[in-house]
Amino acid sequence: MVDEITSTGAEGAAPDAPQGRGPRGGAGRGRGGPGGGGQNRDGRGRDSRGGRDNRGRGGPGGDDGGEELIEKLVHINRVSKTVKGGKRFGFAALVVVGDGKGRVGFGHGKAREVPEAISKATAAAKKAMVRVPLKEGRTLHHDGNGHFGAGRVTLRSAPQGTGIIAGGPMRAVFESLGVADVVTKSVGTSNPYNMIRATFEALVTQTSPKAVAQRRGKKIADLLGRGGADKGVAEAEALAIVE
Repeated sequence: MVDEITSTGAEGAAPDAPQGRGPRGGAGRGRGGPGGGGQNRDGRGRDSRGGRDNRGRGGPGGDDGGEELIEKLVHINRVSKTVKGGKRFGFAALVVVGDGKGRVGFGHGKAREVPEAISKATAAAKKAMVRVPLKEGRTLHHDGNGHFGAGRVTLRSAPQGTGIIAGGPMRAVFESLGVADVVTKSVGTSNPYNMIRATFEALVTQTSPKAVAQRRGKKIADLLGRGGADKGVAEAEALAIVE
């Protein structure tokens, strides 16, 4: 009899409405019946939540666009605050993220636990990624200098087979960037934050011959052929330049 009342319209449900309103009564069965709110929660509700999860940070529509990223933890700093009940500890993480193909970024995150601090720093690094032009996809186009705070760094392009001549935080930047041959020098400080920022200041000033030629309205071979260089060699080098 209850099933019949539930399946009928409003007129059929009126005589037994008080019974249906009881705890877990007809109202509950009505929500779970065909076309009720329960079916929406079991069907659409769950599907929509799953869709939102796919569109989250780890889904195909995340910040990294589904590409493989190189994440390197550079430094973790533990700080403590003395309170009435004792000491309260916190952690700060510095992370460098790159795709190994000319894009790199760094981020800083703070939290009460190490994993959460690393995840915050990684998310910040992904949002602050910059593109750096690379020569032959392995080294820098030209030398550069960077300065931040007390940190000063010098970057120099190197021939093939040199490797990454860099230490500490700077090595993490070039490995994430995809640089295979580079010579660097850092003076003034060993603070990883200042070293990273000085390195990025030097990297953002990198320009490729293609960009300079477009800005000046010239051909790449004209720029590479200056200084008495052979025209044929300059044209071959211009064709070999990808970025």
